[in-house]
Amino acid sequence: MRGLVAVMLIASTAAAQTAPSRDTSMANMPGMAGMPGMAMMPIPMPPGMVVMPGLVGLSPAVAKTFLPSGSPEASATPRTVVRLKDGDTLDLAAILVSETIGARATTAYAYNAQIAGPLIRVPQNATVMVRFTNKIDLPTAVHWHGVRLENASDGAPGLTQEPVATGKGYLYRLHFPDAGIYWYHSHVREDIQQPLGLYGNIIVDSPDPHYYEPANHEEVLMLGDILVNHDTLIPFGAEQPDFTLMGRVGNMIRVNAEPTYALDVPQGAVVRFYLTNVASSRTFNVSFGDAPIKVVASDESRFEHEELVPSVVLGPAERYVVDVRFPHPGRYAFVNAVQAINHFQGEFMPEVDTLGVVTVGATPAKPDYAARFAVLHTNDSVVRDIARYRSAFTHPPDHTLHLTLKTSGLPLATVQFMSIDTAYFAPVEWVDGMPDMNWLSTAAQVRWIIRDEASGKDNMDIDWHAPVGSTPVVRIINDDRSFHPMQHPIHLHGQRMLVIARDGVPTKNLVWKDTVIIPVGSAVDLLVDASNPGAWMLHCHISEHLESGMMTVMHVDPK
Repeated sequence: MRGLVAVMLIASTAAAQTAPSRDTSMANMPGMAGMPGMAMMPIPMPPGMVVMPGLVGLSPAVAKTFLPSGSPEASATPRTVVRLKDGDTLDLAAILVSETIGARATTAYAYNAQIAGPLIRVPQNATVMVRFTNKIDLPTAVHWHGVRLENASDGAPGLTQEPVATGKGYLYRLHFPDAGIYWYHSHVREDIQQPLGLYGNIIVDSPDPHYYEPANHEEVLMLGDILVNHDTLIPFGAEQPDFTLMGRVGNMIRVNAEPTYALDVPQGAVVRFYLTNVASSRTFNVSFGDAPIKVVASDESRFEHEELVPSVVLGPAERYVVDVRFPHPGRYAFVNAVQAINHFQGEFMPEVDTLGVVTVGATPAKPDYAARFAVLHTNDSVVRDIARYRSAFTHPPDHTLHLTLKTSGLPLATVQFMSIDTAYFAPVEWVDGMPDMNWLSTAAQVRWIIRDEASGKDNMDIDWHAPVGSTPVVRIINDDRSFHPMQHPIHLHGQRMLVIARDGVPTKNLVWKDTVIIPVGSAVDLLVDASNPGAWMLHCHISEHLESGMMTVMHVDPK
């Protein structure tokens, strides 16, 4: 993966020109998920893929399954924009809502009855309070993803706070030092609560009116998915997650919790898209037909230099800000184009999902920003900021972490299949190429691991300390010889970091990140700006991997 920018690191393996529409029907897989005594696999299987004979009739080794219980407090509504200024207080509640999926009313979760949750818009350097109340049927907490805030408000249960019990509350104090796009989500049983609706965006506005180049319109899009049997949700493991090998990859992709997306703009309009991947496991590769895309910013900052790209790759929890110009009247398909794999048959095939349509009218956009869009700007303030850290880029790693896993008690057919010497694992698994094996794996059988090379310790046993103001270099290696190699979107709470090299090749266009995709077999060097004291989680943002142990803590010690 040697792309010029992180957004392009793996797009070349995702490129696909055409593909038939996916058939997610369950005509050959009747029944409801999680029901005891099931004789048939109750999860969607891609067209042409059959259940492995040794897995027919099995179900995950969980005592019982889970779907939200209780009476919905309201019907789910689209999100609204909440504008806050310094010193304001927001009341935020997680509640049970009724959401329609297909033709069926389903009980889901929502912040303030909105899926996606309220879009919070605040000025840079503002400090606000959030009075949170938990009204759902599970303990929960709110993590303010990417925000370099006070440790006590990070929303990491067991580390910075206790889970908020049903009927209880918690007061968060949020300070926003960096302009950009952020998000908030549950950090308790993320594998359940996030896909069921507990997520929302935050835009932090710079006081500089020229922070971004001008655009005719802005759109804030949260890309996610859910797993359904027709219009019925596939239940979750109650006491522990299932789908722990690859994470729960949904068969219904949604934009802002809607099955389709539509936008009307005038001819030549420049649209700024704020993109966030809120899926539990899916990595997206999105584009807008032949409309030119200019990548502007990512998780924590603008890029040093703007670049034109054919598509944008987003791992779970990543954000990108892109400007797209629609030069001609007509319809532009907003698509996710990837390379699918059927592990059972050993086949690759292109897969294209149309997420929405941008319809461009004949009336010219006013003002016309075509000339400004054509210029690829250098963000001098970002270049100067990063220049302060360049002397550390050539330092040997202060820490080397290996990503791997241990398994026990998986079905024999799964173990035999995964042990085949000729089995191939792509750098990125864009789809679930083995849904039967994946569904039958639980957190009791699969333990995902972050291992410290120096000490040999795993996950929460790693004792990692860095003094505040230091810039440790961390090398993360994704083991391609493990039982099931897979990409991992690694997220560090409370700090910002630079991807300074991939597989020994220095990164040419830098941007501050908080979440980074580590492809199978890759070694990624990160420089951490350890400027925020406290105890901060580092973990895989595939929800089922996190819930299966793939996390550790970085202690940034005050002077």
